[in-house]
Amino acid sequence: MRFPDARIVVFAKPPIPGHAKTRLIPALGQRGASELHARLVKHTLTTATQADLCPVELYCADKRQHPFFAECLRNFPVTLKQQRGADLGERMANAFDAALNSARHIILIGSDCPALTATDLALAFESLIAGHDCVLKPAADGGYVLIGLSRLNHRIFRDIDWGTDRVLTQTQAKLKAIHWHWQALNTTWDLDRPDDLDRLKNTRLEHLFSSSST
Repeated sequence: MRFPDARIVVFAKPPIPGHAKTRLIPALGQRGASELHARLVKHTLTTATQADLCPVELYCADKRQHPFFAECLRNFPVTLKQQRGADLGERMANAFDAALNSARHIILIGSDCPALTATDLALAFESLIAGHDCVLKPAADGGYVLIGLSRLNHRIFRDIDWGTDRVLTQTQAKLKAIHWHWQALNTTWDLDRPDDLDRLKNTRLEHLFSSSST
């Protein structure tokens, strides 16, 4: 492993129809959206583990005992953890707090960005090792698909309008307010809305979409 004193944290929900990828339900139906979510999680874990950069931790939302997470544990060299907190910001902060107790540099990603590569992950770690307190990979919709930290300040996760196009700018404003050194990597796209499905179908990742149906 290139960065043994680091961790990749992957956030994921169980693929429960009606609760996973809800904004894609109008296009795919409840079952189709949940099946796509399951494939996206597996794709993300494949990218993170095959990169062989550092240990990977899968932070499960809601039902940690869901059979899907047991399947992930069998098929990928990951450690299962439970997300804890009242909202996304608190859950992210708590995950960083726990991970930073055992490693110096932490990257947290979701499963909504199939375009994220091993090179992206390596660049993020290199940014932290170079001395940045935080590294972000912006999303085209105004959020971010990756955040990396070498230390924790809970302020950067508080009072953020999660799920909106204000997430990135609000986070950057907080980083400036606490006088942190941070870097933004190249912007990429994530898969949240029906319009994003066309982008997925026109990439090398089309296989992720092919089985989804209503």
